[in-house]
Amino acid sequence: MTDMGECTGASCACRRKETPRDEALQADLQKRLNRVIGQLNGVKAMLDDNRYCGDVLTQLAAAESAVHSVSSKLLQNHLETCVVEQIQRGNVEVVDEVMQLMKKFSR
Repeated sequence: MTDMGECTGASCACRRKETPRDEALQADLQKRLNRVIGQLNGVKAMLDDNRYCGDVLTQLAAAESAVHSVSSKLLQNHLETCVVEQIQRGNVEVVDEVMQLMKKFSR
């Protein structure tokens, strides 16, 4: 978790995962994200077509739920790999990071 990588965006400190994600998990996450992207493109088209607000909001709620599902799967993998590895190395500060992540996703 300490390897710094290039990242785009404002003040982003990207790190590389030490243990690669399982291929099945990686494929599942990619599939889910592609579905979310499709949903958001559909929402954009609905807005461009001046569709009824309630219908647009329903589609946005579905996309939000799908993003939450991806986040949940990724958080579980993070806990099972990155966090466990860091704690095994004696880095208990990773718990603070996990608490911050949990706060972000519990909103």
